[in-house]
Order: sequence, then structure tokens, then C-alpha cells
Amino acid sequence: MQSLDCLPPDIIKKASFSMAWDKQKNRNDYSTASVSSGEGTGNLKKLNLSMLILALALGTFSIGIGEFAVMSLLPNFAKGLHISIPDAGNVISAYALGVVIGAPIIAIGGAWQSRRHLLIGMMLLFMLGNTASALAPNYHWMLLFRFISGLPHGAFFGISMLVAAAQVPFEQRSRVIGRVFFGLTLSTLFGVPIVTAFGQYLGWRWGFGSVAILATITFILIIIYCPYDAPNKDESPLSEVKSMGRIQIWLTLLIAAIGFGGMFTIYSYIGATLTEVTHISPHLEPMVLFIFGSGMVLGNIIASWFADKSLLPTIGGLLIWSILSELLFFFVAGNIWLLTIDVFLIGGGVALSPLLQTRLMDVAGKAQTLAASLNHSAFNIANAIGPFLGGEAIRAGFGYQSTGWVGALLAAGGLAFFLISIMIDSRHNKIKA
Repeated sequence: MQSLDCLPPDIIKKASFSMAWDKQKNRNDYSTASVSSGEGTGNLKKLNLSMLILALALGTFSIGIGEFAVMSLLPNFAKGLHISIPDAGNVISAYALGVVIGAPIIAIGGAWQSRRHLLIGMMLLFMLGNTASALAPNYHWMLLFRFISGLPHGAFFGISMLVAAAQVPFEQRSRVIGRVFFGLTLSTLFGVPIVTAFGQYLGWRWGFGSVAILATITFILIIIYCPYDAPNKDESPLSEVKSMGRIQIWLTLLIAAIGFGGMFTIYSYIGATLTEVTHISPHLEPMVLFIFGSGMVLGNIIASWFADKSLLPTIGGLLIWSILSELLFFFVAGNIWLLTIDVFLIGGGVALSPLLQTRLMDVAGKAQTLAASLNHSAFNIANAIGPFLGGEAIRAGFGYQSTGWVGALLAAGGLAFFLISIMIDSRHNKIKA
């Protein structure tokens, strides 16, 4: 047998990871190839895979609504709980804190657990947290219940994408991860406006109740369609933590935490920009947000396809896309037609999230669960950094349109960390050669 030493380093690296990926799939008994052949069996296998992806996407859909609909219902539950708008804003912060804290705790504590059981447990916790939020008697209980609701958020995203990716061949990972993430993009396009209207018409408690109902359906579908898997004996809390020392993991998380902050900078103040700079009627704002969501959906589909062909160039291209589209926002904010086109382009940059999830799978080693879970925590850090810096620019007197160049600078920061990551990879491959 010919030695691998004669092959180029990049081919050896890809082949080694492919074998490790296949070994992981076989160990967890996730591989769809393990199902016996036959037309009937093949159709059943495809149906089960489709239903599993549907269940996981419905989970990200319900979590997306649970995170963003509360922002639009904020005045309603502030009035209902007899608190001020700023106090109601703390409810959003409590949820985000739950996301950041819950992801590493669940990932490390669940390292010895079956991923199926983790998904079931997290969706149960999310369902109970939102049910309790709908029944919250006062402000302090609402803070607690929103914190609890946020705990499974990041870990569910990470683990569900690991489970989905384990069902398909190596070269199809980005597409199947994109399909799971598709639920989040659809939540911003359809889910949030519908649940917001539902909550405004029937009362804000029904807004949280709607999320609880969606979580219940997801909980049932995961029980039915998520394949059984034995806990991985090679994984442990200690091995997960030790593997987090890899520099590429932290660079990828920094790309998410900094580079994605630009989108949140603009999105957080888009309503105020439309009324104060573009001077359109508030009734037209949902249309612009719908266009933004459309860009998210289409960008996710296209970028996931390109990523399966060539992951790293697609990530780099999306970061450059974000820089240019967010910088353009500063110049077109006064024109509704140009602004609408640009908002669509900015929305397309959201596809960076599932691509970075795939990148983490490549660099995480034995910290697969922890790194995947921390990815969404990184995006919540971006959700904190972006609006803060955008707010500071507005307070300094630069106007709402200044969120465009603030966002572009953050996206450029993400690109800088990406280039550092590529340089380290290149240097490592030269040393191995």
C-alpha cells in the first residue's frame, strides 16, 4: 500500500478529517449508511432524515421567535407587569445571559450524555421556561423565567447541528447545517411578525404561549425521529475543556463575536433609522424587515451550497460582502428604495453563522459539543457589542446612519481574525510538509 507521506499536506489533512468524521458517525450509530439497502428502506431512511431535519429546524424556529418576538412585545408586557420600558429591557438581557451561561455548562456537563437525550432535555427546558414566562405574575419572576428560557438556546443550536451533520456524507455538512439554521431565518421572516400580531391581539402572554406550543411540537418530533445514540466514551468534560485550548477554536469564535456584530448594529436601530432618516411611515417598517428576512433566507441557501464546495473562501467572501453592504448603509439610509436593496444584501450576510459552525467542526477536535454550543454564545456577544457601539455613535451625534460604518468596522475586525486563522493554517501546513 502506498504511503500517505507522498501526498500533499492539504490532501492528507482532509483525508484524515474525513476518516475521523466517518469514525465518529459509526461510533454514535448515526450513519445513514448503516441502514440496510433496498428501495423501501431507502425511502424510509430519506423520510426519517427529512423529519429529523424538520424537527431540528422547528426547534431553531421556535428559539428564534422566543429570542426576537419578546423585543417586539416589550411595550406590551411592560404595561402588563406595570414596569418601565428600560426595566422591561432587562428581561431581554436576562435571556441573553442565560444563553451565554447555559451553552458551556450544558455542553461540558452533557459530554458523557447521548446527544438525543440532550436535545430532548433542552427542548423540554425551553418549553417549560416559555410556559412559565407566559404565566409570570410579576417582573422579578419574569426575569428568572427568561433566564431559564435562555439556558438551552446556544447548546441546542450547536448539538442539533452536530446531530444533523452526522447523518450525511462529509461533503454535504454545510447544506444540512444550513437547513437546520433555516428555521432561525424563517423565524425572522414569518414567525416573529405572526407571533407579535398574535400577542398584540390576544395579549402578550399568548406570545410566550405560542413559543411554548411550538417547543412542545418540537419536543415530540425529536422523541420520534432523533436516532438513538450511545454516549461517546472517548468524550468527557475534561477532554472537552482541554481541547478548547486550540487557537483556531477561539479565532473562529472571535470571527462570530466581532464580525457578526456589524449586522446587529444596523438591525437594532433599523426602525429608528427608517423613521428619523428615511422618513417613512411606521406602517412600512414591517415591509423592510420582511425584505431583510428574505435576504437571510436566500443568503443561507446560496452560501451553504458554496460552502460545501469550498468552505473557507465562502466565509471570507461573506465577511467582505458584509463590510461592503454595511458601509453602503451609511450612504443610502436617506433613500427608501436603495435602503431596501441594501437591507436585503445585509440580511444575506447572516449565512455566516452556519458556516462558522461547520468551521468549528473542522478545528474543534474533541471539543465538538462545547465549541458548537459556544458558537451561538459568540453571536449573542455580537448582539451585545453591536448595539452598544452603534448607540455610542448615535449619542456622539453622528446620526442613525452611522450604524453603517460602525457595522462595517466590526465586520472588518471579523475579517482580520479570519485572515489570522488562514495564516496560522498555512504556516502549520508548511511545517508539516
